[in-house]
Amino acid sequence: MADAAAPGQGMLESVLGAINLGTIVLDHAQRVVVWNRWMSQYSELSAERVVGQDFFALFPELGGKRIDSAVRQALRDNFPSVLSQTLHKAPFGLFVNAAAREAGERMQQAVAVTPLEVPGLARHCLIQITDVSVAVNRERLLRDQALELRSQTFSDGLTGIANRRHFDVAMDKEMRRAKRSGTPLSLLMIDIDFFKPYNDHYGHQQGDDTLIKVAHALAAMLQRPADLIARYGGEEFAVILPEMTAEHSQTLAEKMRERIAALAIPHAKAEQTDHVTVSIGLATHALENPSDIAVLLGEADRALYMAKAAGRNQVVRFS
Repeated sequence: MADAAAPGQGMLESVLGAINLGTIVLDHAQRVVVWNRWMSQYSELSAERVVGQDFFALFPELGGKRIDSAVRQALRDNFPSVLSQTLHKAPFGLFVNAAAREAGERMQQAVAVTPLEVPGLARHCLIQITDVSVAVNRERLLRDQALELRSQTFSDGLTGIANRRHFDVAMDKEMRRAKRSGTPLSLLMIDIDFFKPYNDHYGHQQGDDTLIKVAHALAAMLQRPADLIARYGGEEFAVILPEMTAEHSQTLAEKMRERIAALAIPHAKAEQTDHVTVSIGLATHALENPSDIAVLLGEADRALYMAKAAGRNQVVRFS
C-alpha cells in the first residue's frame, strides 16, 4: 500500500509544480500546507520557508482584507469566494520579473478561494491565483484604442478641436435640451477674413499653422464644460453656447474677435488691416425666438454674411 501511495504523492507534486497558476492550501488553523512552484517563483518565497507557517502571520498585510474574510468563510461556512478584480487587482505581493519588483508593479491577479473536504481531517481551504496581467493590459490597450478611435472620429485632424460630426451630434443634443428646459441656445459662426488670399500668398503650410493658432485661441475663450467649438469647414468655425443669452453671446463673440486681432498674425493680402481677423455671425434660440437646428444655422450663417458684407472684422447678431 505504501509503495502504491508514493507514486501518487509524486504525481501530485508534479502536477502542482506544472500548473500555471498559484496554488495555496491552508489547513483548519490557517497554516500553509501546500505552496506550489508557481507561488515560489513569483513571490520569491520558497515552500520550505512558508509551509507550516500561519498564513496571516506570514502576510500580515492581508489580515482584515477581503482575502481574510474569504478564507474564514471557506473554513468555517464551507463557502467559496471569487475576489472582485475591480476591487482587488493585486492582493498578493507577486511580481512577473525583477524589474517589476523593483518598480513596485504587482502582477494583476484573479483570486478564488474554495473550501476543501479532506477525508479524516478538518476542512481545508484552497487559494488559486491566476496571472491576468496580459488580459488586463490587453483590455486597457483596447480601451485606449477605442478612446483614440473615438477621438479621431470626433476631432478635427488638423486643429484638434471638434470636427463637423462632433458638432452635429452636440448641436442635436443641446437643441433638444434647450427646448426641453426652455433655456436659450446661442450659436456663433466664425470665418477667417480673406483666408484664400492668405493661403495663396503664404502657402498652405502657413495657412494650416494659422488655422491651428486661431482654433486654439478661440477654444481658450470657452470656460464652461458644455461650450463647444468645432471646425465647421475650411476656415470656418462654429461655437455652441448652451444656456447663453444673445446679449452675453455677443459680448463673448466680441472678445473672441478682439483676441484673434490681438494675435497680430501678419496678413499682407487683407484689404482693411495688415493682420488676420475674423468675422462672426450670432443667432440665438430662445422662448421668444424658437427655432430648430436648420433655422438657427441659417440665421447664424446670414449674420456672418452680413458681417462680411459690412466690411469684415466684426460681430453681427441676427435679428
